[in-house]
Amino acid sequence: MSTLESLGLAALRRIDPERAHRLALLALRSGLAPLPGPVTSPRLQTRIAGLWLPNPVGLAAGFDKNAECLAPLARAGFGFVEVGAATPRPQPGNPKPRLFRLPEDGAVINRFGFNNDGMEAIAARLEKRPEGAVVGLNLGANKDSADRAEDFATVLSRCGPHVDFATVNVSSPNTENLRDLQGAAALEALLQGVIEARNWLPTRIPVFLKIAPDLTDAELADIARVAIYRGVDAIIATNTTLSRRGISNPNRDEKGGLSGEPLFARSTQILARLHEITDGTIPLIGVGGITTGEDAYAKIRAGASAVQLYTALAYHGLSRAADIAHDLDTLLERDGFANVADAVGTGRKDFL
Repeated sequence: MSTLESLGLAALRRIDPERAHRLALLALRSGLAPLPGPVTSPRLQTRIAGLWLPNPVGLAAGFDKNAECLAPLARAGFGFVEVGAATPRPQPGNPKPRLFRLPEDGAVINRFGFNNDGMEAIAARLEKRPEGAVVGLNLGANKDSADRAEDFATVLSRCGPHVDFATVNVSSPNTENLRDLQGAAALEALLQGVIEARNWLPTRIPVFLKIAPDLTDAELADIARVAIYRGVDAIIATNTTLSRRGISNPNRDEKGGLSGEPLFARSTQILARLHEITDGTIPLIGVGGITTGEDAYAKIRAGASAVQLYTALAYHGLSRAADIAHDLDTLLERDGFANVADAVGTGRKDFL
C-alpha cells in the first residue's frame, strides 16, 4: 500500500462510512487510486463459464452499484468486475444510516436495500464500458414490485447486451422476503424466466446465481439441483450473513447483512459443500471474508474457480486486489500448480 493510499484510508475512516464510500468512488474516477493495470500470469489465467479471465480475483457487486467507475476498475488489477445490483426502476433503498463498520471484527454490516439509479441509467453507462474488461451485472428487483421474478428478466433484457455475464441475486437480506425466492419452486420459476430472457439476447452470456450463507444442507442441495436443471452457468457462494456469531463490536445489533472476515469460515464451508454436492459439475465463485492471498487460495482449494472481494477493500485499500492476485500466483507456484484451474477443489475435505 502506498503512503497516499494509507493516508486516504485513514481520512475516510474518520467520516460516515456511506459518505466515505462515495468519496472513494470519486477518488477512483479522478485518478487518485492505485491502478496497476492487468495482473496476470500463465498460472492465473483461467476460464469460467466460457469467460477468459486474466486472473481469478474479481470485484463483488455493491462497490460500484451504478457502473460509474468501469474504466478505472478495469485497470485496478481485478480479473473481472461485477457492478449493480440494478433494478428496473430507480430506488433510494432503505433509510440512512444503513452502513456500519465493525473494525475490530474486520467486518461491515449493510442494509442498503438495492439503492441504485435504475436499469436505464446503468445500461447507458455499461454501453460505454472499456474494451477488454470482463464486466458483469448483478440483477435485482424493486422493493415494491408486484412481480419480483419478472424484474430480474426485465433488467437482463435491457442491460444484457452490454455485459459479459449476469448474476441473479436472490440472497440479499435487505429486501423483505427476497430470500424466499431461494426456495426450490420459486427459484425454478424465476430462473426459467431469466434464462428465457437471456436466450433472446443478441449474444449468449452466462447467468450466475448468488446464494446466501444461511442455508441448510437440504436447502443447498435443492438450490444446486434447480440451478443445474435450469442451466445456470455458475453459482456465487456467498452473499452476506444474518448471523452475528463471534461479533464483538456494538454495531452487531444493527439489522442487515454482515460481510468481511467473520463470514470466511461459513461461506467457505458452504462453498466446499456445494462443490461436493455438484461433484464439480458447475463452476463456483467464492465470496466472503477474503482478505489475503491465502484466503483466496483457500476458497479455490475448497472448490471455487474464481473469487470476489469487497469488504477487504474498505479496510486495506483498492491495492489489496492486485496484492491478492500476486500472492495467489506465488502460492500456486509454491504448491506446484501450473494453473489455478488445477488447484480447484483439491482441499475440499479440509473445509467440510
